[in-house]
Amino acid sequence: HALNHSRSWLLSGSQPPGVAAAQKAAIEVLMDEPEHHARLWENTDYFRKELQGLGFDTGDSVTPIIPVMCGESSVAKAMTQELGKLGVMAGAIVFPMVARDKARIRTQMSAGLTREDLDTVLSCFETVGPKLGLI
Repeated sequence: HALNHSRSWLLSGSQPPGVAAAQKAAIEVLMDEPEHHARLWENTDYFRKELQGLGFDTGDSVTPIIPVMCGESSVAKAMTQELGKLGVMAGAIVFPMVARDKARIRTQMSAGLTREDLDTVLSCFETVGPKLGLI
């Protein structure tokens, strides 16, 4: 109980050496192959614009981590469950990780996603959003 309800413990922990080595290799790929970085930002800009066009509040983020603001934790949890039923894994970020009225779904873009992938996920958000009163 304390671990899940104590801000100081959330998202804390050190990485194993293998993870650090993988991160180093990923940075080397990004330095040698800049098209991945460009594709990441193309996907980010497209997905954010489309979510906003559907009527979702994406907060103030300007990074490839795009929130879908839900307000109450119960709404974010319900959205995670509904998206999961459609085959979309989306993490709910709820209190105490954020303020009680700032719960959200956290989406994270990747250079490896195709436009078709993004459109499929956007269709799922479009299906679930009205059920929860988010759009």
